[in-house]
Amino acid sequence: MLVLLPPSETKWTGPRRGTPVRPGALSHPELTTAREQVLDALVTVSARPDAATVLGAGASLADVVAANTTLRSRPTATAARIYTGVLYDALDLSSVPAAAARRVLVFSALWGVLQPRDRVPGYRLSMGTDLPGIGSLASFWRPQLTEVLRPEGVVVDCRSAAYAAAWVPDADTAARTVAVRVLSGGKVVSHAAKHTRGLVARHLLTRAGRAPRTPGALHDAVGEAFDAELLEPARRGGSWTLQVQAP
Repeated sequence: MLVLLPPSETKWTGPRRGTPVRPGALSHPELTTAREQVLDALVTVSARPDAATVLGAGASLADVVAANTTLRSRPTATAARIYTGVLYDALDLSSVPAAAARRVLVFSALWGVLQPRDRVPGYRLSMGTDLPGIGSLASFWRPQLTEVLRPEGVVVDCRSAAYAAAWVPDADTAARTVAVRVLSGGKVVSHAAKHTRGLVARHLLTRAGRAPRTPGALHDAVGEAFDAELLEPARRGGSWTLQVQAP
């Protein structure tokens, strides 16, 4: 089982002391060259007077954007600590056993993908950004991640739409991929979805017994704690959908 997560818009800025990021030391080192390209482009753009506008951050986040210029020198922390916000508060990765946390893959506009143990600084960059020197980040990362990611077993897709665009499973993987959709009162929700997806991911990563190996087994596992319905792929070669009622 592999759990795919989006990053969080809010991030811890990181510790005051420590070692800077080493892109080549991150998981999936095949992405190092691509990571360096995006990092260089982000540092350059973040020094511009219009950086906040270009990065879609708004004037109130100008200081956060300006901090991107020091990404190569700032101290790092594990991705499990850097990512905060509703989903990550519900998931509480720090209390998930290390072996289970290795089943988590976080998609990132800056780094492509990260494992919770990877050490990075806090940053400001969204996948929906058209980054000068790179272009559409989803389009940039898609061929890179298609080449690198070969997940085995059932894939639990908790990503938001922008990050889902950065990697689309092939037909074989799609047959084992289940996208988690959250409902409340019979309607698809957005903000509450983050909280519920965090709870679902935590349940799957911390429950006793063998990790589910098929979409049906995944439905049964989630059904232990949530009201859930498994929907077959809407088209040939598509992914399954697990509709979960928000608590």
